[in-house]
Amino acid sequence: MSLWIGIFLPRLSLDVLPAASLCSPDEPPGALAPVMVVHDERVVAITPAAAALGVRVGMRRNGALAMAPQVQPVDQDRAAESVALRAAAEALLQYSPQVAVLPASVIVLEIGAGLRLFGGIRAVCRRIRDTLAGQGLACRLGVAPTAHAAWVLARARTSRRRRLRVRSLQPVLDGLSWALLPETAPHADWLRDIGCRTLGGLNRLPREGLQRRTSPALVAQLDQVYGRVPAAFAWIEAAPVFDQRVWLPERIEEAQAAEVVVTRLLGWLCEWLAARHLAVRAIECRLDHERGRHARPPTRLVVRLAEPASHPEHLTRLLHERLATLTLEAPVVAVRLLANDVLAQPAPSGTLFAEPGATAVDHRRLVELLTARLGRERVLCARPQADHRPEVANQWRPADSPPAVSVPLHPARPERPFWLLDAPLPLTESREGLMHGRQRLTRIQGPERLEAGWWDGMLSARDYFVFEDGDHARFWVYQERDTPAGRWFLHGLFA
Repeated sequence: MSLWIGIFLPRLSLDVLPAASLCSPDEPPGALAPVMVVHDERVVAITPAAAALGVRVGMRRNGALAMAPQVQPVDQDRAAESVALRAAAEALLQYSPQVAVLPASVIVLEIGAGLRLFGGIRAVCRRIRDTLAGQGLACRLGVAPTAHAAWVLARARTSRRRRLRVRSLQPVLDGLSWALLPETAPHADWLRDIGCRTLGGLNRLPREGLQRRTSPALVAQLDQVYGRVPAAFAWIEAAPVFDQRVWLPERIEEAQAAEVVVTRLLGWLCEWLAARHLAVRAIECRLDHERGRHARPPTRLVVRLAEPASHPEHLTRLLHERLATLTLEAPVVAVRLLANDVLAQPAPSGTLFAEPGATAVDHRRLVELLTARLGRERVLCARPQADHRPEVANQWRPADSPPAVSVPLHPARPERPFWLLDAPLPLTESREGLMHGRQRLTRIQGPERLEAGWWDGMLSARDYFVFEDGDHARFWVYQERDTPAGRWFLHGLFA
């Protein structure tokens, strides 16, 4: 069964505005200021506070300001609306591959084949609302057997917007206003003059006369709403690479002030990953500075993940830690987020108990958090190297760096100490033997001959021994073979 969901974004012009421009400084936190969005000197959107002052959508700018001078006019940002609408449509690709954007801030998607997967129509609608709310968008939904009917039901202000059968759909459509169809706007005066008030009245007008007095596009749209003519759509496809930039309404001087925009971009990123069934291994946030005479290269924040991830909470926390320690060298005018290092997301496990590697995943996420908070140069892990020299065999590298090639251990390899000194400590010889402080050392094991490093100019020729003092503490000691003196050094301590 073909089933469509129409999603209408009634506040899109307001939702894309910065939160600071909508907040009222004289009211409690969260209260909206009287703001009206204007396009071509006409009001296209208003906040509840502006509506309470008598401002209405469709009024002229000067007329609205004459009625309510305290209302703040804001120019409509068509570019930001287009970006937000596109991001919302791409986010809905996780529910259906058939998603299209229609005029008047409406998105439609065909969900008939996925109802059982998502647990029914109510569960799907709830998840769609949650997805768009995560992007800061308010929506109204309508469900119908045809896409344009679902579109009209979503735009209609009625409490019952789900009509799953064609037989029960037509009476509901007949009672709705024809103004819900965008194609009727140029002919609104003529329709009112002839006494037509509803879609049902418009549908009963003679077809040839209606097409001659209005337009073929209106007749075609009316037939598509009632399901008499099939509709063709240009389906949305997720971009192959995620690269989004948001221009800030004003310059910011502190990096933490960009967190609101970064959170929105991360929400878009995670929806894009879900739509393409991908996970990200590294993300890059660029803070663009002013151009022109004071131009500077963007500030780059690169977060590398030990485990591929696609959850916004985890990514947001990592970038929050990086922004908290960042000092800006110049004001920021735009925020850009890129994700080029992605891979296929493995399917979730259907087993009853947790996977054996669940603890390892938690450990890797802890390492990622520490790296973001302290810096890559302060969170290190051992990276063994294929070298016989003890001081070269183990190297400390950033924890998020790729592991080196595994170094096999020889089964007959002698015992090694747990603690290797940063620099070998010279020992003294006396008549009683080798001394460590006031303790005389007794040889327990050795020698183990080592000669390596001729290939890099750091030749090491040594004989290693295990010594023990009077307190039974064991030491790893070597004697030089490439010097006439044959000096002794303490190189490691056994646990």
